[in-house]
Formats: sequence, structure tokens, C-alpha cells
Amino acid sequence: MRTAIVIPARYGSTRLHAKALLKSTGKYLIQHVYEQAIQARCAERVLIATDDMRIEAAVRSFGGEVVMTRKDHPSGTDRIAEVARGLDVDILVNVQGDEPMIDPAAIDRLADLLRDNPTAEVATLAVPITSVEVYRNPNCVKVVCDQGGRALYFSRSPIPMVRDGEPDFQKRPAQFLHHLGLYAYRKPTLLQLAATPPATIEQLEKLEQLRLLAGGGTIQVGVVGHAAGGVDTFEDYQRFVQAYRHAKQAIRRAA
Repeated sequence: MRTAIVIPARYGSTRLHAKALLKSTGKYLIQHVYEQAIQARCAERVLIATDDMRIEAAVRSFGGEVVMTRKDHPSGTDRIAEVARGLDVDILVNVQGDEPMIDPAAIDRLADLLRDNPTAEVATLAVPITSVEVYRNPNCVKVVCDQGGRALYFSRSPIPMVRDGEPDFQKRPAQFLHHLGLYAYRKPTLLQLAATPPATIEQLEKLEQLRLLAGGGTIQVGVVGHAAGGVDTFEDYQRFVQAYRHAKQAIRRAA
């Protein structure tokens, strides 16, 4: 199945303005994401979708493929859908533009989930929750799945709610899952989603993926061992820069 990775990148991000162009490592943040994505085996093309000429120029400077999109898209999904209309592919993988440490194997896992589950329309990933802080944090989205790994519901609330006692985060397979914002879409599903008005539960929870579930769609969830840290704040970026520099030093010492 023909697959493309699309990385949406906005200049005017809310919590960290112009973060795609941060360059304390000597590389743009968006370049780090791109270089991780091109290591995935599943995709024929990796494209960055942006609405800003400054990001377009930065991507061209490091040899990446970039597509300009409209400025009025309400979400990254809508931006990817605009790009998808011009691509002759079966699957589109959405990699967030602020995930500089994304594991290429996780991207491949997403594409494999759709290939191995022909009835699934979308695939996504989750990690086991290991602390009550994450379980109760509304900024950490939780997902509950059926026995076949298909999503039943996503929520910012603690789900499944333990009525009696406390949640057991050590139990395996994991009962409590933290959703990661990575998706693989079948192209017709993506285009249909972009043309569908938001669902009521989507608007209440502020979670795009609920639009598909509300319409009776199927999301296959793969569980992975760890999550790559995204960059939402300047503090997140500083942690990434420090980790990147330590990794480079370790490589030099090993050589």
C-alpha cells in the first residue's frame, strides 16, 4: 500500500511561537522531525505541509520536500487533507511537527496497523500509563479499547474510571493507556473526515479523533513501550537540546 508521511508545521503555534524554526542545535526543529521521519521504511514520500513562507524556505534549505497550504485550516488534519488530495497514495501518516525524537519504528508501526487490519480506517498509538499524575491529568488523553485493540473512546478524564479502590498501573496487559497524537489514515477516510462537521463529543472534549468514532468509524490502537517527548514549551525545547547534545557527545566518545 502506497504511503506518504505528512508533517504539518505552523509558524504561529500558540504556546511556543515559531517553534518550527528554533535552531539551537544547529538544525531547525522541523529538520529534526523530518530526518527522523525519512528513516521510516513504510513511506515513499515525506512532505512538510506549511502555510508560512519562512518555514517553506527553511525546509528547502535542508533539502526537504515542502508543500504550501491554505492559512485558514482549523487543524493539522485539515492541512494534511489538503495535501492528500494531490497525492496518489493509499495511506497518509500524520507526524506532528514538534516531535524531534519520534521513533521511525513507531511510524512504521502505524502503517502496519492499517495493513494488518483491513477494517480499520485510522490507526494510532498509545503507551501504558504508569502514574496517577498522568491518569488524572486532563492534558494527557486516555483511550479505552476493545479486546481487538479498537478504540472505544478517548477522553481527557481518567478512563476507565476505577469505582472501587485504586488503578493498578503494573497489571499487564495494560488497562490504562495514554494516547499519543500520531495517526495513519486511509486516504478516503481522511478526506471524508475533513469534510465532516465536528461532532458534539469532539467539541466537548476538544479531541478531533472523536469525530470518527461518533460517526461509527474504526480506530485501531497499537501499544508501544515509550513515547517520544514533544516540544510544546520553551522548557521542552531546552530539554530536547540538552538530550541532543548529550547524544552527540556519546557518539563522539564511542568513535
